[in-house]
Amino acid sequence: MIRPLLHFLSGSSLAKKFVLNFPLARRVARRYVAGERLEDALAVTRKLSEQGLLVALDLLGENAVHKSDADKATEDYLGMIGQVGDSGLDCYFSLKLTQLGLDQGVDVALANLTRILEKARSLNLFVRIDMEASKYTEQTVEVFRKAREGFDNVGIVIQAYMRRSKSDIALINKLGGQVRLCKGAYAEPPSVAYQARREVSRSMKDLMYDLLRDGNHPAIASHDEEVIQETLRTVKEYGISPDKFEFQMLYGIRTQRQLELRKQGYNVRVYVPFGSDWYPYFMRRLAERPANLVFFLTALFRG
Repeated sequence: MIRPLLHFLSGSSLAKKFVLNFPLARRVARRYVAGERLEDALAVTRKLSEQGLLVALDLLGENAVHKSDADKATEDYLGMIGQVGDSGLDCYFSLKLTQLGLDQGVDVALANLTRILEKARSLNLFVRIDMEASKYTEQTVEVFRKAREGFDNVGIVIQAYMRRSKSDIALINKLGGQVRLCKGAYAEPPSVAYQARREVSRSMKDLMYDLLRDGNHPAIASHDEEVIQETLRTVKEYGISPDKFEFQMLYGIRTQRQLELRKQGYNVRVYVPFGSDWYPYFMRRLAERPANLVFFLTALFRG
């Protein structure tokens, strides 16, 4: 019951106003969000890099209402890519197509994405398309497929709880695309997504096998120790070199495990979100793991 409620609250303007006006909530959110400015995110990136960890930067935001909003988000990403290119930091970028105008049409989002990919390619940088709620899945895969025709520096996220993901991964593998495989963070109906934890875990491991066997430098994004151990077992059994894939985890979650995997010789990338529009992301993190919610509520009551 708690997870559906938190998913509902992630889209509630009233709940958002309450949380954003509660100073302590902003402080607690910093466990999962690097800050509201690019400078905050770059400071976190430098610290993680010093520990041997890789980084994916995500400027938080989604569902641009007007084309002007999408154009502004595109300009923000172009500026961010330029600054990161100048900094020399080793990271890539993650973005949502609804930030770039997907609600105004595939052509709008693709045009803005193309500008971003051109800028990133000029600086030898990579861009990953995030996957959003199921109503955007088909369009997201379509935009990726079209972008892939002209760019090698673009990847995509696939969510393991979606029933269609096995066929999507088969298509992307044929295209030579790079997939970040994650569990999935949106509230979806049983008709399109697995609901039971065991079903999601089984799908996650099945898709992980597909990516390690046929994929192009896949990213296995999970905090689930069962999935991590199965990945380790698989790469050892089939002699897959650590430079052929990477683990990914979210900023602020299982930090010690990230460092342990790195010390064992595996590439570990930390997904580092930042920006002023952090509320929906924060609420989805609370919904994903009860421990996150307990941490949040404990901090609020302690003041």
